[in-house]
Amino acid sequence: MSTFIPGPTYAEMLQPATLPAAVRNKALAAAHGDELDPANLFNITWRGPDNGIRHVLLPKELTGVQANILVLVGRFFPSGSHKVGPAYATLMEGELAGEIVPGASTMIGPSTGNFGIGVAYISRLKGYPAIVIMPEQMSAERYQRIRHYGGELDLTPGSESDVILVLERTRDYRKDPRNKVLAQFELLPNYRFHRYVTGRSALEAAERYGNGHVAAFVAAPGSAGTLAAGDEIKARFPECLVCALEPRECSTLFNNGRGTHRIEGIGDKMVTLIHNVLTTDYVALIHDEDCLMGLELLERRRALVERMVALSEGSLECFHKLFGISTLCNIIGSIRMARFLDLGPQDNVVTIATDGFDRYPSVLADLETRRGPLTDHELGDCFEKIFRGGEAGEILDVRPREQKDRLFGYKEEVWTTFGYSRSYLESMKSQSFWDDEFDKITAMDATLARARRL
Repeated sequence: MSTFIPGPTYAEMLQPATLPAAVRNKALAAAHGDELDPANLFNITWRGPDNGIRHVLLPKELTGVQANILVLVGRFFPSGSHKVGPAYATLMEGELAGEIVPGASTMIGPSTGNFGIGVAYISRLKGYPAIVIMPEQMSAERYQRIRHYGGELDLTPGSESDVILVLERTRDYRKDPRNKVLAQFELLPNYRFHRYVTGRSALEAAERYGNGHVAAFVAAPGSAGTLAAGDEIKARFPECLVCALEPRECSTLFNNGRGTHRIEGIGDKMVTLIHNVLTTDYVALIHDEDCLMGLELLERRRALVERMVALSEGSLECFHKLFGISTLCNIIGSIRMARFLDLGPQDNVVTIATDGFDRYPSVLADLETRRGPLTDHELGDCFEKIFRGGEAGEILDVRPREQKDRLFGYKEEVWTTFGYSRSYLESMKSQSFWDDEFDKITAMDATLARARRL
C-alpha cells in the first residue's frame, strides 16, 4: 500500500527558509544530488540556496529601452521548469480533497510540454503512475524528459495550437474513476500557485530596481496560469499593466485568429478557464520565427550580439542555457511594451523564463535546416528586426468593456463544450470570484500542515 508523501505548503514554496532546518538542508542536498529524491518537492520555489529570487536584469544595451526588464528564471525548479509548481499544487490539493489516493490513482496530464513534464516528475516523486497527453509535433526533448521520469505518452494529432484535441482526448480518461486529470487549463491550483508564489516573487525581485514598483507584467499564456501573477502585482500596484503575448500566427485573444505556430508552450487557440481576463490590459503579437531566431542569437551567437550592442566580451555569458523559446517571446514582448508605454529608467517590467535551453536543441537544428546558414550581416539584420522592431498595430488595448465581453465570449465558446455551466462562467466576470479562490490558500496550507503531522 502506497503512503502519502508530503510536500510544501504554498507559504513554504514562497519562503522555503521557513521550513524546518533539517527539511531545508535535505532539499538543498537533493537539488545537487538525486533528482528523484522526494526531498526535491521542497525545492519548488523561485528562490535559490541564498533565499534570493532567481532572476536576471537584461542589459539596456540589449533591450534598447530605458526601463528595467527583469526575467524570473524557471529552469532551476525541479524538472527544469516552473510548471512543476502548478503540477504539484494541483496534485497536492487533490490529495487533500480525497480525490487522489496513494496506491490507487493514476495522474493524467494534458499538456503541450512543460506541465506534462512536471506531472510526470511530481507523480514519480509521490509514487503515482502518470500518463501525459500531448500533441505529436512537440520537441523531442520534451518526450525524452517525460519518459525519463517514467511517464507514459499519449500523443494527439497536430502541434502546439491543436491543444483542443488534447482536451478532447482527456474526456476518455475521465470515464475511469481511478484517473485524476491534473487539468492545468481549468483547475484553480494553477491560478493559486502563480498568483501567490510567482506574483509575490516578482514583487520582491522588483524591489531592488528603479522605483521598486512593477509598471508592467508581461507573459505569454499557455494555460494562462502565469498571468495570475499579475493579479497579485495589481493588488499592490493597481497601476501595473498586464500584457498577454500571443504568436502572430495564432492570434486568438487578439482577434479570434487560429493557426499553427512554433512557440512551444503558448498560443493554444482558446481563452483558458483559469485566465482572469478582467486583469489583462493588453494583448500583443509576436512572430514565432523571431522567438526562434532570438534564442539562437542569445544562445549561440552571443559574441556577435555583444559586438553589435557594444557590450563587453562575455557580458551575455550569464544567460547561457537560461532561456527557452517562450522566454524569448516574453523578452521580445517586454521590450515592445516598454517602448509602447514609453517607460523610463525608474520603471520595472517583469516577465518569466519558463524553462531553459535544454528543451530546444532539436528545434534550433530544425530552424537551421529550414533557413540555411546566415552571414553575420544577415544575423545583424535579424537582431534589429527582433529586438528593435515591432508594430504598434500589433498591441491591442483590451480594457474596454466590449473587449472583455469578446474574451468572455471566447471562454464560454470553449468551456461550455467541456461541461461548465454558464452560471459558473458568469461568476468569473467578478473579481470577487478570483479573490475568493485565492483566499483558499490559507485553509489549504493549514490542512496540509495537519496531514503532514499524521
